[in-house]
Amino acid sequence: MITIALIVAAGRGHRTGLDLPKQYIDLAGKPVLTRTVDAFLNHSKIDQICVVLHADDEPLYNAAIADRNLLPWVIGGDSRQASVRNGLEALASLNPTRVLIHDAARPFVSALLIDRCVTALDTADAVLPALPLTDTLKTTEQDHVTGTLDRAHIVAAQTPQSFKYTPILAAHRAFAHMTATDDIGLAELAGIPILTVEGEPENFKITTKEDVATARKRLTDQLTDIRTGQGFDVHAFIADRDLWLGGVKIPHDRGLKGHSDADVALHAVTDALLGAIAAGDIGVHFPPSDERWRNVESHIFLSHAGDLIAEKGGMISHIDLTIICEEPKINPHRAAMISRIAEILGIFEDRVSIKGTTTEKLGFTGRREGIAAQAIATVRLPE
Repeated sequence: MITIALIVAAGRGHRTGLDLPKQYIDLAGKPVLTRTVDAFLNHSKIDQICVVLHADDEPLYNAAIADRNLLPWVIGGDSRQASVRNGLEALASLNPTRVLIHDAARPFVSALLIDRCVTALDTADAVLPALPLTDTLKTTEQDHVTGTLDRAHIVAAQTPQSFKYTPILAAHRAFAHMTATDDIGLAELAGIPILTVEGEPENFKITTKEDVATARKRLTDQLTDIRTGQGFDVHAFIADRDLWLGGVKIPHDRGLKGHSDADVALHAVTDALLGAIAAGDIGVHFPPSDERWRNVESHIFLSHAGDLIAEKGGMISHIDLTIICEEPKINPHRAAMISRIAEILGIFEDRVSIKGTTTEKLGFTGRREGIAAQAIATVRLPE
C-alpha cells in the first residue's frame, strides 16, 4: 500500500496583494510551501510527496524544497481542477493506493489531522476534513436576506481531501468537462461515498494579506526564546589558492590559508549561529585534525548550523556580517554574498546584512596580510 500526498501549488494567489505567489511567501524564515511539505514529509504514514506547480515557479520551488526527497514536480493546468488531474495522472506509474490532495497554502496541517484522514481511508473511498459552522448562515439577493440555512447540516471543507487513488482519478477523467470547486465535489458527481473527519481551525488557508499576517504572528508567537550569537574569525593570505568569501569565489591574486577553503566570512556566521544555540564552534563539529574536512567548502559548516537550529524548531531572524580587510573591495560582491548565504540557510535575503570595512591600514589587515570577519546572529527558538 502506497500513500502519496499531492500538494497543489500552481495558483497565483493574487488576493494577498504581495509580489509573489502566496505559497512562496516567507513565514518566520521558511516559505509557506516548505512548511506544508515538511508537515507531510515528517509523517510516518506518508510514503511520497508530489508537488504540482506553475510553469513559471520552478526557481521558487527549487529554493523552497532544497534537498528534500520528493517525487518529480508536475506542471499544473489552467485551473485547480486541471492541476490536480495533472498530478493524479503523473502518479499513475506508481499506482498508489491512497492519495491526500492538499492546498499548499495550508501550512498548519497537523500530524493528527493527516493521521485521521489516512486512517479513515481504511473504510472509505473518500474522506473530507470538515469544520462545523458556528455563525448563522443567511441567503441573500440584491442586499436583502432571503432565508436562513440550517447550520446543523453544513460544514466548512478543508484539505487534505483524501481518496482511494483509482476512483478519484476516474472521477477527474470522467468529469474533466465540468467545473467543481474541489475534489470532493467531483467525488459527489461520481457517486463516491464520502466520509467526514474532524477538521481543525488552525488548518486555515492563506488567501488574503490579513491571513499572511495571522500566519506569521502564529509562528513568531511560539518562538519567544530570542538568542544572540557572536562569531569572529581570521585567516591569513596565501599564494596559489582561490579566495572564497561569503560562499562566493572572489577574483584576487591570493586566497586564504586554512584547513578548509578558509572562507572567513562563512566561518564567522557559522560560529555566530552555533553560539546562539550554545552548540560550541566550528572546531567542535568539524575539527581541523580530521582529514575529511581538508579543503572542504565552508557552506557545509554553515548549512549544518542552520540544520541544528531547524531541529530545535527555531528560525534565523537576522545575520549581520562585517568583513574587515584592505583588499579585496567587498561592495562589488556584497549582493552575491547575501544571496549565497540566504540560499545556504534557506532564508530570505532581507534577513542577511553584509558590510565591508578597513582598519585604516592598521594591524595585520591594514598590512594586507589577511582578512578578519565578525558576525552577529539573532535566532528565535520555542521556549
